[in-house]
Amino acid sequence: MESPLSDDVRALVAALNETTLALTPAEHTHHMSVEQMARPDTTLFVAREDGRAVAMGALRRHGHYVAEVKRMYTLPSHQGRGLGRAILARIEHLAREEGFARLVLETGSNFDAACHVYASAGFAPCEPVLEYPPSAWTAFYAKDLASGAST
Repeated sequence: MESPLSDDVRALVAALNETTLALTPAEHTHHMSVEQMARPDTTLFVAREDGRAVAMGALRRHGHYVAEVKRMYTLPSHQGRGLGRAILARIEHLAREEGFARLVLETGSNFDAACHVYASAGFAPCEPVLEYPPSAWTAFYAKDLASGAST
């Protein structure tokens, strides 16, 4: 768990934002700033190689026993190594440990690699979550943590 306010995490967030904006119109993106990620309701996990941030993901806490996966990203040079899956597993572990019943997320409908990672981790497509508006550019996933089944 780390602060998102370090220079290398800021650079990772900037790379993620650049990637999402290349694939999704700006009005359909739901970025969290590093300042928002530093709030007490969010915990950031960072994978490092030789001290450099190369992958990240965050757990954001909401009411009604719902937690959200946010800001998942792995540098292209480090994709395919299982870093995203490992971070997602840590997010899920923390959500379970804190007693959340459901883990949800919103991602780009055309983010094929991300959708594959979520599906392989037991997340299932679902209705729009939280206050995200549905669009052709968005996909929603959820996992029931109480039983381990997807919802």
